[in-house]
Amino acid sequence: MTEWLVEHGIGEERAILVHRGAIAAARLHWPGGLTAGQVADARLISRHTGVPRGTVRFASGAEALVDRLPPSASEGAIIRVEVTRAAMPESGRRKLAHAQPSDKPVKNALSLAEQLEGAGQPVRQVRRFPTALGWDELWQEAWDGHSSFAGGALLWHVTPAMTLIDIDGDADPLTLSRAAIVPLAAALRRFDLGGSIGIDFPTITDKAARKTIDAALGQALSDWPHERTAMNGFGFIQLVARAQRPSLLGLLSHDRPGAAARHLLRTAEGLEGAGATLLACSRPIAAALRQEWLQELARRTGRPVRLEIQSDALDLVPGHAQLVPHE
Repeated sequence: MTEWLVEHGIGEERAILVHRGAIAAARLHWPGGLTAGQVADARLISRHTGVPRGTVRFASGAEALVDRLPPSASEGAIIRVEVTRAAMPESGRRKLAHAQPSDKPVKNALSLAEQLEGAGQPVRQVRRFPTALGWDELWQEAWDGHSSFAGGALLWHVTPAMTLIDIDGDADPLTLSRAAIVPLAAALRRFDLGGSIGIDFPTITDKAARKTIDAALGQALSDWPHERTAMNGFGFIQLVARAQRPSLLGLLSHDRPGAAARHLLRTAEGLEGAGATLLACSRPIAAALRQEWLQELARRTGRPVRLEIQSDALDLVPGHAQLVPHE
């Protein structure tokens, strides 16, 4: 049976779509911000002259770009809006959430399970994903920006304009391109990617061969809603897909200390045995560990928590957790 499994982690919620014993798709949600489907009253703090767009501010202080404003909506007015896209992280800033006026009843920010259930998806909430499904491996792929496949690798780069994917390997361009298509299509779903995506295939000089790759990519993505360009003479293809929330890749790319801190807490929560929980990490990761998260870890495990700072650098390995004798 194909179903979504949802973990309620500390500081984040995780979901994986399990199909034939493997992760077919995944989502990562960091609560606290605006989420698609949320309905609330907000103040119109600015409106662009001559167009039905502006900016609203919610009671929480979060802001969103609003479209489809009626002519009667003036700056300072309280209007009811529905969030259509969550805020998107970018280097040095965040793209504001999107919203539009609504007459729906007020609806609070949705949990990850509620988002999936609202979309008609089968959901089962679990304490922890089965290890064999490979959540840790998927997380590490996103953290490293590197996905291996037979004969090559996909190298992921998140930029303000788009997510770029380099296809790397030693085989001839056509063979390497063919080998990359199925792993690439799977990774797009597993990383929950949307928005503008650029794929840099090896340069294929033969036009008929490029059309073969286009057709194979189209078949691999036939059930993934998107638009795309044909491969140009330099091997570049652009995809555009709807984005309602930050992707797994985007969250881990733009807040590495925060992502590492949450991952460290998940590791610590899964430890079994007696004693105290020792979290050893770099200073930036330690700074991202909120006090309420550490308290929640102690509550869930029934063990005291100790923090040890190992270095000032944000190491490639995001810290480690272990059990030590209780002092």
